[in-house]
Amino acid sequence: MTHVWSADLIASDEELPAPLLRKEVSLDTGHGRVVRAMLHVTAHGIVEPTVNGNPASDEVLTPGWSSYEWRLRYRSYDVADLLEPTSVIGLALGNGWFRGRLGWSGLNGFYGTELAALAELEVDFEDGHRQLVPTDTSWRAGPSSTLDNDLYDGQTIDARLESADWTLPGASLEGWTGVHVVEHDPSRLEPYIGPPVTRQQVVRPVKIWTSPSGATLVDFGQNLVGWLRFTLQGEAGTVITMRHAEVLEHEELGTRPLRTAKATDHFVLSGGVDVFEPTKTFHGFRYAEVSGWPGELSTSSLEAVVVHSDLRRTGTFECSDDMLNQLHRNIVWGLRGNFVDVPTDCPQRDERLGWTGDIAAFAPTAAYLYDVSGFLSDWLVDLDLEQRAADGLVPFVVPDVLKYMENPPDFPDPDSTALWSDAAAWVPWALWEAYGDRVALERHYPAMTAHARRVEGLLSPTGLWDTGFQFGDWLDPQAPPDSAFDALADPGVMATACYYRTLRRVVATADLLGNTEDAASFGTVADRVRDAFQEHYVDGGRVTSDCATVYSLTIEFDLLSADQVVVAGNRLAELVRGNGFRVSTGFAGTPFVTAALTSTGHLDEAYRLLLERECPSWLYPVTMGATTVWERWDSMLPDGSINPGEMTSFNHYALGAVADWMHRTIGGIAPLTPGYEQVLVAPLPGGGLTWAAASLESPQGPITTRWSTDDDGQLTLDVGIPEGATALVRLPGVEDVTVGSGQHRMTASRVAAPVG
Repeated sequence: MTHVWSADLIASDEELPAPLLRKEVSLDTGHGRVVRAMLHVTAHGIVEPTVNGNPASDEVLTPGWSSYEWRLRYRSYDVADLLEPTSVIGLALGNGWFRGRLGWSGLNGFYGTELAALAELEVDFEDGHRQLVPTDTSWRAGPSSTLDNDLYDGQTIDARLESADWTLPGASLEGWTGVHVVEHDPSRLEPYIGPPVTRQQVVRPVKIWTSPSGATLVDFGQNLVGWLRFTLQGEAGTVITMRHAEVLEHEELGTRPLRTAKATDHFVLSGGVDVFEPTKTFHGFRYAEVSGWPGELSTSSLEAVVVHSDLRRTGTFECSDDMLNQLHRNIVWGLRGNFVDVPTDCPQRDERLGWTGDIAAFAPTAAYLYDVSGFLSDWLVDLDLEQRAADGLVPFVVPDVLKYMENPPDFPDPDSTALWSDAAAWVPWALWEAYGDRVALERHYPAMTAHARRVEGLLSPTGLWDTGFQFGDWLDPQAPPDSAFDALADPGVMATACYYRTLRRVVATADLLGNTEDAASFGTVADRVRDAFQEHYVDGGRVTSDCATVYSLTIEFDLLSADQVVVAGNRLAELVRGNGFRVSTGFAGTPFVTAALTSTGHLDEAYRLLLERECPSWLYPVTMGATTVWERWDSMLPDGSINPGEMTSFNHYALGAVADWMHRTIGGIAPLTPGYEQVLVAPLPGGGLTWAAASLESPQGPITTRWSTDDDGQLTLDVGIPEGATALVRLPGVEDVTVGSGQHRMTASRVAAPVG
């Protein structure tokens, strides 16, 4: 529900790194009991609201990161149980994305330089009376124990400055000051569409030791995103420093991939019992280096708090291969670490931006693993706002802070870019397939069509999208470490193929929404692009630049005739075999290569590609102890040294898009119609797997599959279908069968015996 605001946006009269704001409130009397009390809150920066010292919710990093120029989200909390006859409303502010560092420029304050809060307490009484307590100039402001805070660099907390009474009525408030009103546009205020960020899990250390240089290192056993929390008593003024990193290199903390992000927290002891939790930053890390700790540091001394957007887990997968299970766990953890309010590329270095290409590739996988309908719909609103302000251009990142940055001289000028800008169409379509939400599709349709029209104007006279900058098949493993877009795939082939896929999705969406003129118009453009692609890039099924990515895209995007698909599929399989089943695709080809092999009758090659362990492969990082998906196929080299490239993240979900194929082809669960009212259950055993199981909490209810093979090659499949849904079950060598809700078992006898 939208709140009608009467509050002012207020800021401290004194410039402070993390100001506290408070208001003492006496409830109106003579109106009976309180029947409802809501606290509505947002900020320029991040805000932690309290009532009488009690958190108003378990959320952190609110109000997150949106395109602040046009949209500032707010949260509403039920605080009736926290109110007393006299209460104190407290607001603790931090820099967050609004005033903190963003991107690799080293600069901050892109959206503003003053932290401010907007809040309103709305109390309803038994007799119908309503009391409003808005932020205004009657509030007071004061300093906190946080001396410094930044999402990239960390937080400094001096417990000696902690005020115990600022949240209590009658506090002395020595050193506090007044507040002033900050001008803002109330039309920007909107409630969240997606979920807030919350604490999700606590992870304890698995090992503590001393490095060769004498540093105390802590291993949490999992690359995660969040911060460290601990309770400690020691001599007043003692400074504890904690540095964070994802990996070790030469037995020391591997901080080079962080680039300029300090990822370091400092804690100053008060002499009493101190509880430290740096909630105004977050780090991507598995390892921490701890210095200044008084006494012995043990595995029970501290804990890692995992934070991400509050998403409901919906999909699972497991099989008889432990390495594949670890890969799948890595993909899940990669999503968790990069879905911190915005779908980011990485959570640790001086970047953490909402790159559109990454989520375009990963959206179908994400929509299976978690309910991301609200999360991605919220982000797509910002994409639409950025796009409207840029004449239909979908930026490289959303929210688009790059437009404010001084980027390196070799950084491309912003323009529509294949895969990245195609997120405007691909992500809404992935949500439509997963959830069947027509309203959401209608909301995002203008962004889809604006992108399609803009790219139409960029086509060359040949009808191809072969001009302008393209990221191309980003991070093709054959590309040099310092030239990530230097891929085998011709950028024009890749871009034109991606645009054709976008056009087909726009046409399908227009048909669904009854926009017949749009459907016809974009259909004509699609036909023209396909004809041009055939004329200039296809020769009897061979595709220009003759590499795995171009065949994967052309096969899966329906750019070839039936006869050409046979030739292209055979050539793709030949290339995969010739490369020793090692991966040869980047961001563009990787989501589709196993599917293209499978759909053209090369299931064995698809499995062997997935199961290869030599670098580059999906399982190579697993052999190196990875617990998340890496940015580069070789982010860590076989000798344990970090890839010399400037971009070397160890938590980057894009290459984990292969999980979509794992869910559909190994697990056997795919939507036959949007929202899974009709389910396709079509597992294809292979690769020596003897069993696999998958489950999905679909909009219709739980879908489950489990299959196993015996020594004679007989396949037994158990399927669970929810009430109101049907499933088309397709097994090798058996006629398709349609089943309704309930539990079903079926067998097939023509399955190859397990390998080995």
